[in-house]
Amino acid sequence: MQYTIRNVPEFLDTTLRESARKQGKSLNDVAVQALVRGAGLSKFTPRQRDLADMAGSWTEDPVFDSAIAAQDTVNEEMWP
Repeated sequence: MQYTIRNVPEFLDTTLRESARKQGKSLNDVAVQALVRGAGLSKFTPRQRDLADMAGSWTEDPVFDSAIAAQDTVNEEMWP
């Protein structure tokens, strides 16, 4: 869902931007977190929308590597 919020007080804008910078998050993420807390919905966990749980989970697979390598070969009969 997308919202447009107008007339955000300067003190709130400053606080949200500083919090985003300190946490290394986007302003949008920090603002949504603030809305969730302000609405008393902190007990609900937002749906994860990234692949962070998969980061660093790569395992070597010779069968996969072989299939990918086969795609990199050129059939000289088709491409003279």
